[in-house]
Amino acid sequence: MAGQQANNPLHGVTLEMILQQLVAHYGWEALGREIDIRCFNHEPSIASSLKFLRRTPWARERVESLYLAMLHLAGR
Repeated sequence: MAGQQANNPLHGVTLEMILQQLVAHYGWEALGREIDIRCFNHEPSIASSLKFLRRTPWARERVESLYLAMLHLAGR
């Protein structure tokens, strides 16, 4: 079972960790331009964004994709 996750870059990374790294890298304003959702553009916060992303699969997929692209560009 451990071998199944060996190539998954999201394994062991929480949604909160992903969001914090994206905000640190892009900032809320740029993040809202990259992924146009209300929780990033109107009074953004980690807590409100997590609540929305946990209930909205398409938005979570976009956040995870942006995170993976950020990691790829950083050469990790």
